Amino acid sequence: MLRTVTVPSLSSSSSSVYLNFSTQNKPSLLPHFLKLSSPFNGNDKSNSNKTVACNYNPSRRIALFQLGTAIRQSQFLSGNLAPARSSEVTEQNVLEWVKNDKRRMLHVVYNVVDLDKTIKFYTECLGMKLLRKRDIPEDRYSNAFLGYGPEDSNFTVELTNNYGVDKYDIGDGFGHFGIAVEDVARTVGLVKAKGGKVTREPGPVKGGSIIIAFVQDPNGYKFELLERGLTPEPLCQVMLRVGDLDRSINFYKKAFGMELLRKRDSPEYRYTVAMMGYGPEDKNAVLELTYNYGITEYNKGNGYTQIAVGTNDVYKSAEAVKLCGGKIIREPGPIPVINTKITACLDPDGWKSVFVDNVDFFKELE
Repeated sequence: MLRTVTVPSLSSSSSSVYLNFSTQNKPSLLPHFLKLSSPFNGNDKSNSNKTVACNYNPSRRIALFQLGTAIRQSQFLSGNLAPARSSEVTEQNVLEWVKNDKRRMLHVVYNVVDLDKTIKFYTECLGMKLLRKRDIPEDRYSNAFLGYGPEDSNFTVELTNNYGVDKYDIGDGFGHFGIAVEDVARTVGLVKAKGGKVTREPGPVKGGSIIIAFVQDPNGYKFELLERGLTPEPLCQVMLRVGDLDRSINFYKKAFGMELLRKRDSPEYRYTVAMMGYGPEDKNAVLELTYNYGITEYNKGNGYTQIAVGTNDVYKSAEAVKLCGGKIIREPGPIPVINTKITACLDPDGWKSVFVDNVDFFKELE
């Protein structure tokens, strides 16, 4: 009797190893489904879709092939063919790949009630540019991408307007977006002149010297204006509140490959923040995670949606998320019609992110 077992390879999303076990008509000796990492080098295309034959002979000791570490004969005979490598080693391989993956925060997605009014506020008051806009009537929504530079190099916002929805609940879990400007007071004056709402006048941040202010867009989303010099990435922050800061830091470091750029505790104001990202704050968009003392859960509402992150392999990205305690809510694969490969996940607090294939993303922009 011949049974074929497919073994996913961690070194290549498109490669698999097939093991053919001949049991000489002894079905009771069939091994269970086996999930192992491939010993083949992902850069060697000749090793894709390998077939390795193992002939079982009960009259002699079984010589099993190597998959990093030899599979013990006793495991095979018992019908429980265990992974050749321990789960710790497998996890180490996946997380090492994450560190070397080419990742970047692409855009942040959220819902708005009046798309044209929101675009007007962002362009006239915040200085953004409308990069593209599209209407998808078959799915009953429109969206627009805005930012301070092209999507292939800059972090942007993706505004979504769902037909017939006239109100969204932003909740208390989402904090704000951050924008670096050269003159906070001047930007606040422009917002006021255009009829925008200022929720915090310009002044030093609590416990520091950086000049900031807060303004609110027509949908109620808050923007923190931070006074900085010229930067290649003015759209610089997305702030989310979390219930366990150390858990979140660990998750985004391992599953997302982000660096902990800095951490600041403010006991007098009963909160701690951690800046996570793929490069220094003055040149890259970062994720600002905030823990308020004693608060472990927040209402996320239905306004803020997700962050999109570029990756070279959505399949491996999904495996890393699973290993680190995240939840996959959309299995990796291509989106119908446009064929862009993505996978969607939730972090330990339930915040959603989407990994997008880098090559497919650039094709979308062509």
